[in-house]
Amino acid sequence: MTTTQARTPSSPLTDTPGVDRPPARPPLWDRRFSLYFTARAVSLVGDAMMPVAAALAVGPLYGISGVGLVLGTWTGTFVVLVLFGGVFADRIGARLMMVGADLVRVLTQGVLAAAFFLGSPPFWLLVTMAALAGAAVAMFLPGVNGMVPLVAREPQRANATLKVADALAQLLGPALAGLLIALTGAGTVYAIDAGTFVLSALCLALIRLAPVGTPAHTPADADTPARSGSSLRRDLRQGWHEFRSRTWMWAVILIWVAYGMLLFGPLVPLSSALIGARLGPNTYGLAVSFLGVGTVLGGLLALRLRPARPLAAGALAMALFTALPLCVALHAALPVLLAGHALAGGGLAFWSVMWATSVQTHTPAAVLNRVSAYELAGSVSGIALGQILAGPATALASPERLLLLSAGTCLAGCVALLAIPAIRTLRRATPTAGTKPETPGGAPAE
Repeated sequence: MTTTQARTPSSPLTDTPGVDRPPARPPLWDRRFSLYFTARAVSLVGDAMMPVAAALAVGPLYGISGVGLVLGTWTGTFVVLVLFGGVFADRIGARLMMVGADLVRVLTQGVLAAAFFLGSPPFWLLVTMAALAGAAVAMFLPGVNGMVPLVAREPQRANATLKVADALAQLLGPALAGLLIALTGAGTVYAIDAGTFVLSALCLALIRLAPVGTPAHTPADADTPARSGSSLRRDLRQGWHEFRSRTWMWAVILIWVAYGMLLFGPLVPLSSALIGARLGPNTYGLAVSFLGVGTVLGGLLALRLRPARPLAAGALAMALFTALPLCVALHAALPVLLAGHALAGGGLAFWSVMWATSVQTHTPAAVLNRVSAYELAGSVSGIALGQILAGPATALASPERLLLLSAGTCLAGCVALLAIPAIRTLRRATPTAGTKPETPGGAPAE
């Protein structure tokens, strides 16, 4: 990626006085986006290490149920508090909320690092730190979506670039976590994670957003309180109204609740146990790294393709995710297992870029953080329940059968995404300063 754009060859038409040339694409890698990209990239590497660390460090101490409860506590706390994170991000600025959340996670991950260095941490400490970290993420993530239009003029390019960074993190993080746990123990992994949040907070603090009156400015830019006369209840109600007025949005989230309960939630506890028992714990880290390989390819594809109906294209790509639970459940050989993870990563990455860009370009900037909070709360709530129930569910059915159910759920969800007209027909939008995003039918969003 370069900061300059290739010049188009001159032609009689473009060289003729009085004839406007096509507008050049604005540069992506200015100072604001570079700082934001660095903040996200380094913290994503640390985050990518955590599921493997939890599975390989907590699992031997407290089993599948212990892993599920720790992950479920983190996710459950996030779901309970994320709506308030959206309101606060709209009120005082997403950047300040994200910096504060990073500093809290420096504390939680640092405490866990010290606990693992000193021996086997008690379960109550693991759960307590998971709850605090989940609360911090609830304050952090609503602003992630809202910050993208503030630091980049082309949201899809920015989202795809960030997804590639996420993919590279998924490629490097899990393998590094597995290696570090084998060589040095879990404390090193948690210490590195704490360090990534220090760097993330520093980069975010250095970002200077556009001043009031410039085209890039939105009400959420400021680092001082906004809408001081508005009550918390009114802000939540306004965010809910904007969310439920978009059929395509709440319909996707309903499907994602089912995905969370039956697909994403149980996936880490069950697949880590099955792959680890059959091929060794390092193989699980390798498999998750291949998920990152696929995510890189999916993100790069999303950089180039601009489908007219992004969610329909994303739903077709999402069907590839079925390969992951299916190959684990069927005890596929290592090459097939790794290929299945790569396919799943590509499909999920392409969907994620199409979804994030659709939310950002079809939602008014003044309420984007709150709307993002509602869609995050809905999509993650099912994951919390799925993580917590993963262990008890193995008493009713084998992990293999549960993962076959996950594969079937993935396919059924993709069919549902394509069957709902509001999702299937949503068209790509290009927001411009001062204009109101449009609904699928082309009318201004209510």
